[in-house]
Amino acid sequence: MKRLFVFVCFLVFVAACTPMANENMTNANKGTEMKSTAPPSEADMIAKEKAAWDAFRKKDADAFKKMLAPDYIEVLDSGTKDTAESVAGMKDFELSDVTFADWKMTTVDKDALILTYSVKVKGTYQGKAVPEDPYREASAYVNRNGEWLAIYYQETLAQPEQPMPTPSPAKEGSKAAVSPMAKPGETGPDAEANEKMVWDALKTKNYDAFASYLASDSMEIESTGVYDKAGSIKSVQTFDASKAELSDWKTVKFDDDAAFVTYKVHIPKMKPSETEYHSTIWVKRDNKWQALFHMGTPAGPLAEAPMTATPEKKMSPEKKM
Repeated sequence: MKRLFVFVCFLVFVAACTPMANENMTNANKGTEMKSTAPPSEADMIAKEKAAWDAFRKKDADAFKKMLAPDYIEVLDSGTKDTAESVAGMKDFELSDVTFADWKMTTVDKDALILTYSVKVKGTYQGKAVPEDPYREASAYVNRNGEWLAIYYQETLAQPEQPMPTPSPAKEGSKAAVSPMAKPGETGPDAEANEKMVWDALKTKNYDAFASYLASDSMEIESTGVYDKAGSIKSVQTFDASKAELSDWKTVKFDDDAAFVTYKVHIPKMKPSETEYHSTIWVKRDNKWQALFHMGTPAGPLAEAPMTATPEKKMSPEKKM
C-alpha cells in the first residue's frame, strides 16, 4: 500500500528513515511473510507497514504488490487510486528519509485491523522537494487465507490544531436549530447506504442520530486533529452540512462483519477546502452496524487535474502500505 507519499496520488509505504533505515528495514522485513491464524501483534504490523514503505522507496513493484489485497484502495488529496496507479507513481519519487511516530493498532474484527501513525519525509517528486510537514496516516489490513494484506490507505497533511469552536446557541424565540428525525435509520451491511444516513443526520442537524451511528470506540482523523466519539460529535456541530454534495462512491467488503466506503464531499464555502475525500470503516457488533473509523483529506491542487497516461500526483510524498 503506498503510504504517505501524499504523493499526490499514491499511497502508503517507504521503509524507515535513512540513518535509521537499516534497522527499521531489517525489522520491517520480518513482517512480510506473516501467514498465521493467530492475531498479529502491533509490532508485526508496524514492521509490515514499514516494509511496504521500503518496497515503494526502492521502486520494487513486485514486492510492493505482494503486500496488497487485489481490491486495495488508497485515498490521497488527489483522489482515490488502485494498485496499478500506485505502482505507476513510483518512478517519480526519490525518498531519502522517513520518520515514523504515533503508532496505534485498532482491531476491527478477527480478520481486519487499522494501523494509524504519523510521518515526516525528505525527498523529491519529479525533481522537486516535497513538503516535510507531518502527515497523518491510516492503513487497514485484512486476513486473506492466513496472510495479512493491505486493503486501504489514506493520508492527510496535518494542519495546526485549532481550538474547537462552540456552536452558537439558538436565539430566544427562534426556530429550533435541530430538526430530529423520529428515530435514526437502521444501518446494515451496505456501507454506502449507512454513510448516506450519517450525512442525512448532519444535514438536518440531528446530532443524536449522528451519535447513534458511531461505535463507542470510534476514531476520526482529519487534517486538524484526531478525535474520539465525543470529539467527533462536537466537531460536526461547527459547520453547515446542509448543502453537502456526495459523489464518486467506492465500497470494499473486508469480510462478513466489516466494510469500507470512500467518496468525495463538496461543501460550498467550506474551509480550508470545499472538496474533501472521506472514508469510513463500518463494523458489525452485537448485530448492529456502526462506524468505527473515519478519515477526511482536503483536496489538493491536482485533485481536479485531467488524468494523463501516468496518474498525476500531488506535490508531496505518497506512499503505499
